[in-house]
Amino acid sequence: MQSVDYFVIVIYLVGIVAAGMVFAGRMKSSSDMFAAGGQSPWWVSGLSGFMTMFSAGTFVVWGGIAYRYGFVAVAINMCYGVAALFVGWFVAGRWRAMGVSSAAEFLQLRFGGAVVQFYTWFQGAVNIGSLGGAIYALSMIVAALTPLSDGHLLADAATGHLSVPLTSIILCLIVIAITFAGGLWAVLMTDVLQFVILVVSVLFVVPLILAQVGGWNAFIDQTPEGFTSMVADDFTGWFLTGWIIIHFFKIGGEWAFVQRFTCVPTSRDAKKAAYIFGAMYLISPLFWMIPPLVYRVINPDADHEQAYILACQAVLPPGMLGLMIAAMASATASMATTQLNVFAGAFTTEVYQRFINRTAADAQVVRVGRIVTVILGCVVVASSLLIPRYGYTRFILDITTLITGPLVLPTIWGLFSRKIGMSAVWTTAIVGFLSALVVKFGFSTHGFLVDVSFLSSLCDWVADNRRVADLCAGILVPFFVLIFLEVLSKNQHPGWDRIEESARNFHEQPARESSTLPAVMVAITLGIIATVMGGLAIFTSSDSKTLAGFSIILLGIAAGITWAVKRTH
Repeated sequence: MQSVDYFVIVIYLVGIVAAGMVFAGRMKSSSDMFAAGGQSPWWVSGLSGFMTMFSAGTFVVWGGIAYRYGFVAVAINMCYGVAALFVGWFVAGRWRAMGVSSAAEFLQLRFGGAVVQFYTWFQGAVNIGSLGGAIYALSMIVAALTPLSDGHLLADAATGHLSVPLTSIILCLIVIAITFAGGLWAVLMTDVLQFVILVVSVLFVVPLILAQVGGWNAFIDQTPEGFTSMVADDFTGWFLTGWIIIHFFKIGGEWAFVQRFTCVPTSRDAKKAAYIFGAMYLISPLFWMIPPLVYRVINPDADHEQAYILACQAVLPPGMLGLMIAAMASATASMATTQLNVFAGAFTTEVYQRFINRTAADAQVVRVGRIVTVILGCVVVASSLLIPRYGYTRFILDITTLITGPLVLPTIWGLFSRKIGMSAVWTTAIVGFLSALVVKFGFSTHGFLVDVSFLSSLCDWVADNRRVADLCAGILVPFFVLIFLEVLSKNQHPGWDRIEESARNFHEQPARESSTLPAVMVAITLGIIATVMGGLAIFTSSDSKTLAGFSIILLGIAAGITWAVKRTH
């Protein structure tokens, strides 16, 4: 990268933090901080949910799979879209109709405090720990593009590049600052801004990198055998089917996504938020994955985890590469701020308010929420240094396939079932976790069950179909446990009466006029970025047309948003 790229990165990240500070004054209550007062526009929540799936891991993990295996990476990402559409059809509206402000509140009413504490601590540990891996992935990208002189204070002695641990710490501090100041409003607004910047940046990369290989047809002609197939190796049709199911659980029941359905004014808005999320993931994956797909033809010997950013580096002019890196950083910050906000809210309300200070005023709750945010941020810093020892790609696949079902399926089941109670949650979680451990460490190549003669065939099948086996353990086991418990239960659980009362007491309200503030903030920020890019086009001799075109498109989007806001008010 050149100095202008570093300038753009710093300006962009400072701007994101400053934009988050705008919402600090809106944090009058815990509802404002952790649920946006129930007044988020549906399109903001939908795009925020879309960006919550994004992080540097999207570019490192799926970009790496695209580079190695081909179009199967597109199919895997489209599975998110199918899952989100099913969530919109079956689950999203029901979450809002329950009248709760969070998944934690629902679990408290439906199953009781012990279940909430379990989810707060266990799922919080898993999700907050995962953030460290995402931030590590981003730090690796940034560091790889930042060579430093010998003996430089910020350099890694082994590589001569910017220190990855130091970069991780800096990024964590930015994430903490955004979430600390502006709560969920800041998270939602920055999500939308990052969505726009990433989409426009990638749309510029696509034609530029295709031109490097002579166009689409020439690219297809040069791809390795099987590269255009939608399945590959471990990523079979059965895997894709399981990936849809597991992400139906994840998007429909994981706290960060539930927050997107409960922070809008109406049930209809919650459905629309899920639908826009799903539609975007059906349309966009091909565009997202084209850069590493094409880069395989340009340079077949690259590090697959760096293929995405190397593709961008090959075609983007100075300034735009910096903006792309900043957008990747923001995408990671988007996911990280979401998870921090969700679990800071959970720890604040379910631990502090419930056990330490039941009579705390809203101002005190907000202050404690910010302190918890900082503490959890420190946990993220620690995990960013530890997860790389396990392997980030392996960690993401294992956590998603093995843990999501046992953790999340009982929550979704409880939205519709009148019978199951706390014991069903515990049983499903324990049996699910044990089955995951057996599949992962018992039937693996060197597992503790491989020497059992009558299990040899099963061990061989698991070894040949390890991803499908993980999904079977993560989906079928908790599903059959819940069916068994549903049939076994004869009476309606008292928690169903509490949740029905909450639903009866909930009255949908139209969104307040002030909810257009995120759109205004996005338009202003895009205008500033467009001005910077336009200035670079004037003073840059090479690639000035690309920079000017990028500036004009951003100005057009900003003008369109401004016009839409004025027209509706």
